[in-house]
Amino acid sequence: MEELKKESEIISEIYRNAQLALTSISDILPEVEDVAIKEEILRQHEEYEKICSKAAELAHKYDVDVKEPNPMKKAMMWGAIKMGTASDNSPQNIAQMMIRGTVTGITSLRTSLTDSSQYMDPEVKNLLTELINLEEGFEKKFKAFL
Repeated sequence: MEELKKESEIISEIYRNAQLALTSISDILPEVEDVAIKEEILRQHEEYEKICSKAAELAHKYDVDVKEPNPMKKAMMWGAIKMGTASDNSPQNIAQMMIRGTVTGITSLRTSLTDSSQYMDPEVKNLLTELINLEEGFEKKFKAFL
């Protein structure tokens, strides 16, 4: 029973992480003028949508009720993005903001992988690892804009 609980929490975390990324991308895109970074952010949006879809499939398989991120957290992210880009929407600043969010996600996901890896269903572990690898790749891509 403990294993299923852990897996349900991890599936929820994967879904929530990807949803928060999609929300932050939607919030920041109107502020982005640089074509190169905008294209990268849009490419990443597609990848997060794929992860959300895979997480939703796993949630269905495991009968997990995944919830959308907390509306208050989404509002706080929106405010932070608007404040952060109000006076500086340069590619460097956008990249720094996206890196901060990505690193937060990586840290949380890596902790879950370390804490629960031995008990995790391989399918759940694979999706968790896929998201971690994606986010680490995104971080590298954004560093090129610094």
